[in-house]
Amino acid sequence: MQQAQRPPEPILHVDMDAFYASVEQRDDPSLAGRAVVVGGGGDRGVVAAASYEARRFGIHSAMPMVRARRLCPSLAVVSPRFDAYREVSTQVFALFRDVTPLVESLSLDEAFLDVGGAVRLFGTPVEIGHLLRARVREAVDLPCSVGVGPTKSVAKLLSGKAKPDGLRHLAAGDVVAALRPLPVSDLWGAGPRTVEKLHGYGFRSVGQLADGDPRTLERILGPALAGHLQRLARGEDDRRVTPHEPTRSVSASATFEEDVDDPDVLERRLLRLAEKVGRRVRAAGLAGRTVTLTVRFASFETITRSTTLPAPTDRTRDVVDLAGGLLDALRLERARVRLLGVGVSNLVEGTTARQLSFDADPRWEDVEKVSDAVAERFPDAWVRPAVLLDDEDEHVEPNADDKRAR
Repeated sequence: MQQAQRPPEPILHVDMDAFYASVEQRDDPSLAGRAVVVGGGGDRGVVAAASYEARRFGIHSAMPMVRARRLCPSLAVVSPRFDAYREVSTQVFALFRDVTPLVESLSLDEAFLDVGGAVRLFGTPVEIGHLLRARVREAVDLPCSVGVGPTKSVAKLLSGKAKPDGLRHLAAGDVVAALRPLPVSDLWGAGPRTVEKLHGYGFRSVGQLADGDPRTLERILGPALAGHLQRLARGEDDRRVTPHEPTRSVSASATFEEDVDDPDVLERRLLRLAEKVGRRVRAAGLAGRTVTLTVRFASFETITRSTTLPAPTDRTRDVVDLAGGLLDALRLERARVRLLGVGVSNLVEGTTARQLSFDADPRWEDVEKVSDAVAERFPDAWVRPAVLLDDEDEHVEPNADDKRAR
């Protein structure tokens, strides 16, 4: 039997709409149509999820609950039921895997699917998207939105445009023209602070970013994030849907003695953690493609965000740039943070790795080599950025995955 030709837009991004809040509205009919948030109800609680009714008041995830209540005095606050969410997630992902084995989970409520090999059985990618939406609705009585495109970044952008409860498709040949007029904030990985920096230099549209001078962008954002976003702005994204990421990782985390809501303190701690991770990665002779940020709030709610790059890196500056972009994208405002963590995974042997930024200033690599050498010989007197000179360092133990990585 002749194999069906691979379609030009084989990637789906499926995202459950306001997942936690939608589960609560489904299970409690009295919440239907109301502004609902899931999260800690105390003065120091944060919003874990907001229904679309709540979002109309400007409420969003990671917002302090005190502010959410001010924006909507009639807000219904529900404590999270993670067992219920995991049960629904298991059902939904089983439906995905009934269509294709190539399912990459991003969280409990969203995933990438490569349906290129499923078209002979289920129809075009768009038809598969509609089929999945119907099956999810029938199985768990919840809405989801689907983006269908040629790459992961385009599919994710489209699912956001399809919300709530919709499907958007973009033909491969139309991607570049469709991206150009969009605001830079629409790009996956461009958080509020990154967008603010770009706006400060006149980069407001995706087209302006695509046409920008690479060296200028590197000065604004750092080489890793600049190159990554410019490729996405040009419609270039060769990342594959990966069902099983390697479990090995190198990570570091630190718990604050007191909960922190100061962005400057969070940025300094992130820089310190990224340095530790970068040094451990290089010491193990490894390089990684996936950078992960972990944030635990005062309410003990924990969220993770990650980004996967086209080529592995062992550069501390790349880890800093990308983890910082993930932190910016959370829009924490003054949410109180208890723990911050940074990790690198999807590891390969360092001898086979290529640096992410081939045209990056080699002096950064020289600085990192010197810093590594100083740290190895004099553990209490290592080279560090000037912004950290007044910081008191703390001992951070590697996790179990770090030890396996070595």
